[in-house]
Amino acid sequence: MEHEQTIPELRKADESAPKPDGSDPAAAPAAGTTPAAAEAADTATTDAAADDGAAVAAAPRGRRGRTTLLIAAAAALGVLAGAVAGYAVQYHRDPTPLPPLAQQNLVAPKALAPDDSTTNKTINANRWHKNDDDLAELLIEAPDGTKPEGKGYDSLDVFAATFERPDQAVSDLASDGFRRSATTYWSRGDRVFVEVRLIQFNDYAGAEAFQKGQASYMPAVGYAGNSGVAIPGIAGDLGHVWVDSKVHEEPGYEPVRGARAIARRGDIVMQIFYHDNRGGKIAESDVVRLAERQLERL
Repeated sequence: MEHEQTIPELRKADESAPKPDGSDPAAAPAAGTTPAAAEAADTATTDAAADDGAAVAAAPRGRRGRTTLLIAAAAALGVLAGAVAGYAVQYHRDPTPLPPLAQQNLVAPKALAPDDSTTNKTINANRWHKNDDDLAELLIEAPDGTKPEGKGYDSLDVFAATFERPDQAVSDLASDGFRRSATTYWSRGDRVFVEVRLIQFNDYAGAEAFQKGQASYMPAVGYAGNSGVAIPGIAGDLGHVWVDSKVHEEPGYEPVRGARAIARRGDIVMQIFYHDNRGGKIAESDVVRLAERQLERL
C-alpha cells in the first residue's frame, strides 16, 4: 500500500514545488528564447522601471516651479494694484495750498512809457554796471604840467590802423568781440608823449585773449627785451609794465625809448604807451603810477 501514490499527484507536486537550484519558474525564459534575447528583455524591464522612477521623482519639482511662478505673479499684481489705488486716492484729493509769502505786498516801481529821457541805463537800471557808462569818462586826466592833446572814441578800423597788419587786426579784434575803444593823449614839452587807451570787449573771454596776446611778445628782442614788473595790487598775469632795455634808432629819426603797460580789469583792457623821443631814460615808477591810477578808475 505504501507504493500506491499515483503519477498525477506526483506531477501536481512537481508543478507547485520550486526547482532545486532556487530559480523562479515565472522568471524563466519562455521556451525557444535565446539567452541574449532574455538578457535584452531584462535590460528593457530595468530601464522602464528606472524611467518610471525618474518620472515619479520629477513630478514634485514641476509642481514646486509652478507654485513659485504663481506667487511671483500674485506679488506683482499686488504691487500694481496698490500703485493704482494710491494714484486714484491722490487724484481725487484737493491740492494742498502753498504757504503764504513772507512779504505779500512787494513794492515795485510803476512801469513808465518811454520818452526822450529814456536810455539804456534807465531801462536796465538794476543790471547797469559802471563799465557800461561813457568809456571816455573812465580815462584818467592828464597830469599837471602836461598838455592834453585829445580824448575820445576810436572806431574798429581806426584802432586796427595802429597795428602792423591792420587787415589781420580787424579780423582778430572782431573775433575777440571788440565793443569800443576810448583814448586820451598828452605831452610834456616836445619830448615826452603818453597815450592811454581803454579797449572794451563783449565779455571777459575776449578781453583776456587780447590782453594775453599783447603781453606775450613784449619780452622779445625788438620790443621791451625784458620780463618787466608786475603792477601792484593785481596778479602778475593780469597786468605788467615794461620799459625798453634799448633805445630804438633808425636813420634820419631821433632815437626813441618807450615803455608800455598792459592790464585787464573785467571786460576792459588798459594800454599805456610812454615815449621819450630823445632816447632818454624812462622811470619805471612813473609808468607804474599811471597804470595804478587808471586801474583805480575802473
